[in-house]
Amino acid sequence: MIRLAAFAIALLWGTAATGVAAERPNIVLIYADDLGWRDVGYQGTDFYETPVLDAFAKQGMTFSAGYACAGNCAPSRACLLSGQYTPRHHLYAVGSTDRGAKNEMRLVPVPNSKGLSPQNFTLAEALKEAGYVTGHFGKWHLSGKDGADPSEQGFDETFDSFGDGPLVEGTETNKKGPPADPKGVFTLTDMACQFIEKNQDRPFFCYLPHHAIHGPLQGQKTTVAKFEAKPKGDQHKSVMYAACTYDLDESVGRLLKKLDDLGLAEKTLVIFTSDNGATPQSLQEPLRGNKGGYYEGGIREPFLVRWPGKIKPGSQSDVPVIQVDLYPTILDAAGIEVPEGKVLDGESLLPLLTGTGELKREAIFWHFPGYLNQPVTRGRELDVRTGFRSRPVTVINKDHWKLHLFHEEWVLDGGQAKLPENGAVELYDLQNDIGERNDLSASNPEKRDELIADVLRWHQHVGAIVPSEPNPAYSPGKKGNSKRNK
Repeated sequence: MIRLAAFAIALLWGTAATGVAAERPNIVLIYADDLGWRDVGYQGTDFYETPVLDAFAKQGMTFSAGYACAGNCAPSRACLLSGQYTPRHHLYAVGSTDRGAKNEMRLVPVPNSKGLSPQNFTLAEALKEAGYVTGHFGKWHLSGKDGADPSEQGFDETFDSFGDGPLVEGTETNKKGPPADPKGVFTLTDMACQFIEKNQDRPFFCYLPHHAIHGPLQGQKTTVAKFEAKPKGDQHKSVMYAACTYDLDESVGRLLKKLDDLGLAEKTLVIFTSDNGATPQSLQEPLRGNKGGYYEGGIREPFLVRWPGKIKPGSQSDVPVIQVDLYPTILDAAGIEVPEGKVLDGESLLPLLTGTGELKREAIFWHFPGYLNQPVTRGRELDVRTGFRSRPVTVINKDHWKLHLFHEEWVLDGGQAKLPENGAVELYDLQNDIGERNDLSASNPEKRDELIADVLRWHQHVGAIVPSEPNPAYSPGKKGNSKRNK
């Protein structure tokens, strides 16, 4: 039904007058890899520099509470392109959900999908069948045995590279590029610019998911020298991290200039964000945690949207938004109906972006029913001790209140009846405690129980699977039974 409905839209689009076609905005979505909330100048980094993004933030709307849908790469990308939370597509982690010491896992994790199913109707497919030409340039990370390549999920053109030649479609790897093209940021951007120029007379969707600044870190020689000569900050000190971020920022400037040169800036909606938080190489204080975890440092991202004439320059929003919102937002901006039969978990941000209204929803959610090794900054004491970034958890953010529901304690230690002593939940007031330092689950049981009820209803709504089988290999404290992180 989805494809038939979309095909009908495409037929209508194909017969539309040229004047109507010109009204539809072009869409550019730039997606960084591992760029943290505090890694950009406008968020207060004390060492890195992002002059292009800082200027971009003054040209459109900045979301201070913009979120990725997961703590690491593949699930975030699956949520972004499917418009659905993780329980619907079952892609929760990179590789597997049992990463870490098996003897320290109290539950058998929910199995992980190996890619985004080709049956999942993507944003690219929806735009393509409504008349857009679609291009993908960069990291994919959604193929695998259960997934499909970009050309099979709605992209007319697809290209990936680290700057030293094209990669086979769907390749999953990460490495340095040539010295003058760190992580291939300029090659990917140049390919995106060529796509834009070639299709400047028709509506286009350009998806540019960079490999930067994911390790191994790399920067141009001149950029590295620039930061070697600069005094280090109290929080941010890594020269190579700064250089990689600066070069990524420069590449964004190259694409924005192409839009200006072609006279397309006024008719192009540009979005910039990142797939998850920074690695522990880059502290995110006052945010707690890093990539792979579900404290704010693992999921809160730079989130910028520019659409001249529609979005007021320099506007800001503190409303929590999440990347599943981008699918309905882009369709709304393009005047495209949601394809029949397609389930979307997000909400169009157009009322916020244009200042014409508010969002209807009350909460946003995360669901990770597995294990990721390697502790994060200020992680849970249990996780730090046993070597995990995250254990099975569901998280809700509702009206500046954030609750973590930890599956192990909830399932095995008495659930709600044994709160607060079993430690199954943590509750934070993000308005007054953005660093998640003061757990209020014991002192505010009314709010705690309200959010627990919301989480349980959401589990039912999206069909979330909570791990419930005790792990027979659980033997805490035993050494030598671990799996290396990817």
